[in-house]
Amino acid sequence: MEVFHGEGADLLVRAILALETPAECRAFLEDLMTGKEIQDCSQRILVAKMLGQKQVYNAIAAATGASTATISRVNRCCSYGAGGYQLVLDRLAKSKEQEEHG
Repeated sequence: MEVFHGEGADLLVRAILALETPAECRAFLEDLMTGKEIQDCSQRILVAKMLGQKQVYNAIAAATGASTATISRVNRCCSYGAGGYQLVLDRLAKSKEQEEHG
């Protein structure tokens, strides 16, 4: 199912791509989303990272506070979704590796 369609979705994608620094990104996200939405998204990316590290649901739930339903949803996205989590996590790992060795 195509979630991103229409002028608003296109504008959101272009806006995210226009951000250049972590500070700009934080400012945009704080203006765009509620604190709860930011917490939820932050929790989901952490869950995806931990799933990629092959951690078990109970450990992920304990470390993140995520429900097993949320962990299961993120796991489905990681396994059968559009590949966004894996793309971002791979790029972050590569960037961290370059910082450590560069």
